[in-house]
Amino acid sequence: MTELIVLYRTPKDPEHFETYYRERHGPMTGKLPGVKGYKYGRVSSLDGAPGEFFWYWSGTFDSRQAALDAMASPAGLAGAADVPNYYQDEPLF
Repeated sequence: MTELIVLYRTPKDPEHFETYYRERHGPMTGKLPGVKGYKYGRVSSLDGAPGEFFWYWSGTFDSRQAALDAMASPAGLAGAADVPNYYQDEPLF
């Protein structure tokens, strides 16, 4: 199994980011071919303070190659093209 993690720093508009991600972008990730499971949400320290990252996505795949293939698939490319609709920078993989 391989876990792919995507991290986002604090966006310019956190409320828009979270609403858009939960309603539109997050569900798109369930369409990635080969994804066995995924989860996403806000990131915080144990004391609740903001940290270096604002949000994460984590997906599991059978292998590293399966994760790479998913990101290069039409669903993966559509997801990448959707990022500017809710985030101003490039997420970290």
